[in-house]
Amino acid sequence: MKMTFRWYGDEDPVTLDKIRQIPGMTGIVSAIYDIPVGEAWPLNKIIALKEKIEKKGLTLEVIESVPVHEDIKLGLPTRDKYIENYITTLKNLGKAGIKVVCYNFMPVFDWTRSSLDYELSDGSNALMYDENHIKNIDPLSGELELPGWDTSYQNNELKNLLDKYKVIDNEKLWNNLKYFLEKIIPTAEESDVKMAIHPDDPPWSIFGLPRIIVNKESLERFINLVDSHYNGITLCSGSFGVDRENDIPELIRCFGKKGRIHFAHVRNIKITGDRCFEESSHRSEDGSLDIYEIMKAYSDINFEGYLRPDHGRMIWGETGKPGYGLYDRALGATYINGLWEALKKANN
Repeated sequence: MKMTFRWYGDEDPVTLDKIRQIPGMTGIVSAIYDIPVGEAWPLNKIIALKEKIEKKGLTLEVIESVPVHEDIKLGLPTRDKYIENYITTLKNLGKAGIKVVCYNFMPVFDWTRSSLDYELSDGSNALMYDENHIKNIDPLSGELELPGWDTSYQNNELKNLLDKYKVIDNEKLWNNLKYFLEKIIPTAEESDVKMAIHPDDPPWSIFGLPRIIVNKESLERFINLVDSHYNGITLCSGSFGVDRENDIPELIRCFGKKGRIHFAHVRNIKITGDRCFEESSHRSEDGSLDIYEIMKAYSDINFEGYLRPDHGRMIWGETGKPGYGLYDRALGATYINGLWEALKKANN
């Protein structure tokens, strides 16, 4: 298991100097954030990012993420141009020594929450989701402000995009995903870059838009769209875990044994009602997921891939990018490393 930490570049208040001081931290997960979605990433910019990180004694082998242009998800005639750009990016990432690309296929909105600074009982702040609140939000009203999706849309652009999705149901989205994978996976194989799709977060429809990477059955369907080791999964415990029907250790053992888990996000959530949850510390007792059993499943499959602590609370007065402060994610990494050491020693 290779412990990594997400970093948002030079503008991130959580600096590389701080991240490198977390015990057991070996790598960074990052991306190039100043290139418009759909354009190819130049090799020189990838190498410059990699060298900057390596100068701090950390590695850059996972990119999160290379965004998929909406025209690809919509299956528009223009998608081939954007897919060619994506292929160019994959070739350049392979030349730079990148091993895994995390991406998602969620229409319009990435991860969605109803509150970014919900106050928990201990006084910390966390991301929270309340389905009733989301149902009463009009995404065109300007009420929705999330760091997980492209807030650069003008209101008319967002309306036009949502209108286009009115004819896209789950099956059409599956077909468009298959088309995309059939085009890019041969390049991923040639470039030795493993593709790792992130589940929909949360794993149900938002604002009437289709969502398809939601449970075990959908993951089975996904890996069979293109039967290649390079067509794999980012297994996010928090995204899948908000649906009580998803057994995270079972998913890890099932798809880990198939060799399809290329990247792992480990975090806890506390389910507070039907399609309602708040994010918690990583500790099992503080949420609805048993992080010990999740890490035991990774140990049982001899997981040697990349793993990172995911969203954290804002604690000790820290402010910054919601879900991506330093302190709670550092505590999460240390907790995960502690569980991992205990599991490995128990097996020897």
